[in-house]
Amino acid sequence: MLDTLRRLIEEVNLARNLEQALEIIVRRVKQAMQVDVCSVYLTDQDNEYYVLKATDGLNQSSVGKVRLSQERGLVGLVAKRAEPVNLDNAPEHPRFCYFPESGEEPYHAFLGVPIIHHRKVVGVLVVQQHGTEKFDENSVTFLITIAAQLAGAIAHAEASGEVDLIGQVTPDHPHDSRPISGLPGAPGVAIGTAKVVYTLADIDAVPDRRVDDVAAEIEAFNAALEAVKKDIKNLSAQFVDKLPAEDHALFDVYMLMLDSDSLAGQTRQRIEGGNWAQGALRQTIQDHERIFREMEDSYMRERVDDVRDLGRRILSHLQQDTQKSLAYPDKTVLVGEEISAAMLAEVPPEKLAGVISVRGSRTSHVAILARALGVPAVMGATDLPVSRMDGTEVIADGYSGRVYVAPAHPILEEYRRLVDQEVELSEELKALLELPSETLDGEHIPLYANTGLISDMTPTRESGAEGIGLYRTEFPFMIRQRFPGEDEQRANYRQVLEAFAPRPVVLRTLDVGGDKALPYFPIEEENPFLGWRGIRITLDHPEIFLVQIRAMLLASAGLDNLNILLPMISDVSELIDSLSLIHQAYEELLEEGQAIRMPRIGVMIEVPSAVYQAGNLAKRVDFLSIGTNDLTQYLLAVDRNNSRVAELYDSLHPAVIRAILQVVDSARVHGKPVSVCGEMAGDPAAAILLLGMGIHSLSMSVSSLLRVKWVIRNLSQERASEILSEVLVMENVHEIRHYLNECLEEAGMGGLIRAGK
Repeated sequence: MLDTLRRLIEEVNLARNLEQALEIIVRRVKQAMQVDVCSVYLTDQDNEYYVLKATDGLNQSSVGKVRLSQERGLVGLVAKRAEPVNLDNAPEHPRFCYFPESGEEPYHAFLGVPIIHHRKVVGVLVVQQHGTEKFDENSVTFLITIAAQLAGAIAHAEASGEVDLIGQVTPDHPHDSRPISGLPGAPGVAIGTAKVVYTLADIDAVPDRRVDDVAAEIEAFNAALEAVKKDIKNLSAQFVDKLPAEDHALFDVYMLMLDSDSLAGQTRQRIEGGNWAQGALRQTIQDHERIFREMEDSYMRERVDDVRDLGRRILSHLQQDTQKSLAYPDKTVLVGEEISAAMLAEVPPEKLAGVISVRGSRTSHVAILARALGVPAVMGATDLPVSRMDGTEVIADGYSGRVYVAPAHPILEEYRRLVDQEVELSEELKALLELPSETLDGEHIPLYANTGLISDMTPTRESGAEGIGLYRTEFPFMIRQRFPGEDEQRANYRQVLEAFAPRPVVLRTLDVGGDKALPYFPIEEENPFLGWRGIRITLDHPEIFLVQIRAMLLASAGLDNLNILLPMISDVSELIDSLSLIHQAYEELLEEGQAIRMPRIGVMIEVPSAVYQAGNLAKRVDFLSIGTNDLTQYLLAVDRNNSRVAELYDSLHPAVIRAILQVVDSARVHGKPVSVCGEMAGDPAAAILLLGMGIHSLSMSVSSLLRVKWVIRNLSQERASEILSEVLVMENVHEIRHYLNECLEEAGMGGLIRAGK
């Protein structure tokens, strides 16, 4: 059965359009099950009827003519129940409907199973027999398995088929304007021409090959490496004035990767071991991919795309494939299975209108860059017919995550109107840049920036950020073949602290281990998501922790804007041990004659156990910072980067809201401030609730600052508290988001959560 299923899915995935895919399904299923009839019914455009779309056994003339609602016929019964219907004599069933044109009167045994995609019954798969015996259990389970596996393939083929019909719209075949669903990546609406991008070099296909001339292979690798460095430098120069410093630093990160021993050095070592340059490169890139892919931190895990992109670029030069300059049309909407940050950077900024990616999420680096550039993005559009979209007009709605391929004229005109309103709103928001982040009743809520992977930090005064609320310290550890020393770390932290002085900077201590294994510190675990990581590993290795703390304290000398944040604290004893080590480092430096001050210490609340111990943690530190990204995932048991369950990830879930409120209330007893970092802080709807809870500051991506500031300046804390009280009695996340969106609409801020002004 598995071989039959595998071959069937492969054939369907290769189908040119929906019609061909359905013909393959009915023919192959009929053969595999040895039945007299196999048919497929799919929903029409309005989801009102199930229409016979393909059959092997019934009259072909009935295709497209037999239509049944959920309240009519056995097909409708299967769809309504969303479960199989297995009958020995279908004509005797009260729901049986006879269609003379179908020629089904000789058939008695009936088995229908629903085809379900994204929780919706999109069709019914039916087999029939002359005999009057029910289908056995093996037949039922086989057909259920076929339908479950084919649901996504049918949806993809349907989308591909619609693209094939562009230009063939007639009164008999009206254009289907149903959108393709994805995930919101960056807010805004893009209307333009799809430009499909793809990888030029398949690094996974490169074999190992023994070589005799090692020197020649190393020379070829070095030449390819230098060529890629030149490419990256050119891309960096192109965007130097167009990206905020923290986002432009991606190109510096690329250069660091290319210069690091962990990439170039390991590849040369493998060449010296006898492998040719291309095979050695493949091994090194795959090792790096594995390390990044196993990380729990979604931001760091998304970096695997950057590593892979660098590997492909080096390989393309090794293979002497000249990368031809692509011609990008005006209003380019970049489309691809997996879009890297470098692919995005290659598009002339004045021509880039939007981004649509089959893979990825809001935390993908390409989505982060898109937000920094103010470019709408849709991620995780798994049903996107990428191979057939090049040159097609598309709409990407970054608010809803919807994509329209070759949209009908009324839809196109409506979105053009909304785009004009978007432009007006963006101009109005710029007026808030120099204004304070204060509520209508005069409460100041500082807005900070989240940054990471920064090699050359510069002040982002133009963004309106009042400091750095979260700086990740992991990257210097990940680009080396050893732990960085005290002087190396001190120089890096000094650069960050000086850039923002006297504004506060929050440095998070090292958060690696388990799912974030370093190449020189491997860790093998069965469940890395709940394993040895963060503060657990640094407490077990105080020599690592003490060096980092000393470096932070030394870097803060004379600046006094350092705040230290401890990640993944799950127990009070972990905090006590961490504080002991921090005080030990502080006392040592004072004895050495260093003029330093004790910084403010905070705990990151990102695991459920910390929520319930928030009061005990708060009384021992200066502040708490809630990491809503991980907290939401742990509370809801949802990996938001998994497209199958990403829809379940929502920080407005009642459990998340109550957890945050409990933390705030616990900290208030001890007079300690609470901040929020992560995507929730940058969500205008969520900001209302955080304001109502009494959160002291918010830290977010730079692109969200003005939008959140607009919310803060148009609400009083009293009104936000009233809204919070209403939300706390709600039980459903969709009800909560709908209510908050209504509140924004009523306050004249609807343009923050939908297309238009």
